[in-house]
Amino acid sequence: MFNLATVPVPSLQGKTILVTGAGRGIGAELVRQLVDHGAQVFAGFYGAADMGALAGAVTFPLDVTDAASVAAAVAKLEAFGGRLDVLVNNAGVIAPIGHLEHLPADTLKPAFEVNVVGLQRMTMACLPLLKASKGVIVNAGTGAATTPMEGWTAYCVSKAGARMLTQMMALELAPHGIQSFFIGIPPTDTAMQSEIRQAGLNPISQIPQEKLVPTDVPASVMAWLCSDEARSLDEVLLDVRHEHFTAMMNL
Repeated sequence: MFNLATVPVPSLQGKTILVTGAGRGIGAELVRQLVDHGAQVFAGFYGAADMGALAGAVTFPLDVTDAASVAAAVAKLEAFGGRLDVLVNNAGVIAPIGHLEHLPADTLKPAFEVNVVGLQRMTMACLPLLKASKGVIVNAGTGAATTPMEGWTAYCVSKAGARMLTQMMALELAPHGIQSFFIGIPPTDTAMQSEIRQAGLNPISQIPQEKLVPTDVPASVMAWLCSDEARSLDEVLLDVRHEHFTAMMNL
C-alpha cells in the first residue's frame, strides 16, 4: 500500500537523545538506529520491552502519566552529565477503540493522559536541559490527528491535541532556540496495528499486515529529525510521506 523506504540517517555522534515509549515497535527500532549512528540514547519504556533492541542505550521504566517517574527519567540524564539535545515523545496509546456512543466520558482519560498531558509533562520536565542545548522536540504523530476515523474517538481527538500542543511548543519555545516537530506516521507494523485489526472498525483495520510500513521506515525519519540536518527545516507539521523524505528515500 505504501511504497516507502528508509531515509539515510547522518552521524549522531555527540548527540544525547531521550526516547519515550521505547520498549517496542517504532520506539525500539528508533533507539536501535540512534545507537547505531553514534548517539547517547536514554530509552524509557512502559511495561514489557524488547531489551535486545535497546542494547547500547541507558534503559529505565518510564510512565509519562506519573510525575515521579518523569522526574526519575530527568534524574538519569543529570546523573550522566545533564545534557539533552533531543526529546522524542514517542509514547502513545490508541485505546479505547469503539463507537462514540458507547464510550463513557471517563474512558477517554487514559488516551489524553498519555497523548497530550504526558507529552506536556515530559517536555516541561526536560525543558531546562533543552533550553541549555537549544535542542529539538520530536513528537510522534499520525494522520488521525486531522482525519476522523470510525471507532477512534480517543485516538483522533487526543492526537489532534498533541498536534496543536506541538504548534504551541513551536510558537513559544522557538525564542529559546528550541525546534519542534510533529511527524505523521503511516500505518506501521506494530502491536497497535494488531489492536486496530482486531477491532475491524475502519479502512485502516483492513490493511493486510504484509502491506503495513516496516518500523524501520518511520524510525529512520525520526532519527533524521534528531540530526543537525533537520535544523534547516521550517515546517513544524510533517509526515513520513512528505516529499522531503520521499526524495531521500529515492536516492
